Amino acid sequence: MKKVLRFLFYTVVVGYAVITLGPFIWSIITSLKPTSELNTFVVNIKHLTLDNYKMIITKFPFLRWFINSAIVAAIVTFGNMLFNSMAGYALARINFPGRNLLFMVVLALMMVPGQVVMVPTYILLSKLGWVNTYMGLTIPFLTSNFGIFLMRQFFLSLPKELEEAATIDGLSRFGIFFKIVLPLSKPALATQFIFMFTGNWNSFLWPSLLTSSDDMYTLPVGLNSFYGQYYQFWNQVMAGAILLTLPTILIFLIFQRYFVKGISTTGLK
Repeated sequence: MKKVLRFLFYTVVVGYAVITLGPFIWSIITSLKPTSELNTFVVNIKHLTLDNYKMIITKFPFLRWFINSAIVAAIVTFGNMLFNSMAGYALARINFPGRNLLFMVVLALMMVPGQVVMVPTYILLSKLGWVNTYMGLTIPFLTSNFGIFLMRQFFLSLPKELEEAATIDGLSRFGIFFKIVLPLSKPALATQFIFMFTGNWNSFLWPSLLTSSDDMYTLPVGLNSFYGQYYQFWNQVMAGAILLTLPTILIFLIFQRYFVKGISTTGLK
């Protein structure tokens, strides 16, 4: 009976892996196919080529789009890691009037769709002259309600004795935060890093509204304009999609160990 259950378990796992990885593998193969073989299901290994990738990189300002995405994702991600951690620490450890009410407001704002505040945010940024600028793409997103909640829950799981000992040794509140608390928060920070980087790297709606020139396009917006011109050449479209996906896969693989630990420990008190 155990062997049968084990066989069924591995069958389900393998089947799920095939269903999950199948489209991605198909995209990779399609991105390597020449245009003449797009409508065939037979894969001729000898005919696979990197010409589609070369065309995207050379014919379009791909590197500029890539740099824009990297700048925006890096600023927003590291800004969130800092400010969300500070806000989460304050809500977890510092007693001040209205702390619980403020935390409830943070929870409530997590339920508000981003589209609700998109129009007033755009009007505000337009009046500030931040349309089609890095400031408009980054500053409104330097904090996250989810990130504050994530860090607050993680800080609650840390023993207070460490901070009390640091206080006796003469460390200030900022010293405790940067020298004691943050080094112990690597799993939660890695989890936050993956969520924030992936979300901002793949962000399309806000950059498409705020950018109007090719030199300010992020990678998803630039590839969308490319898709509009080459929608009939799926091999080139898939090549662009693969190039967009690779950085997020790499980030997840690097921080996977911390990510799993951060998810499993967040919320424990």
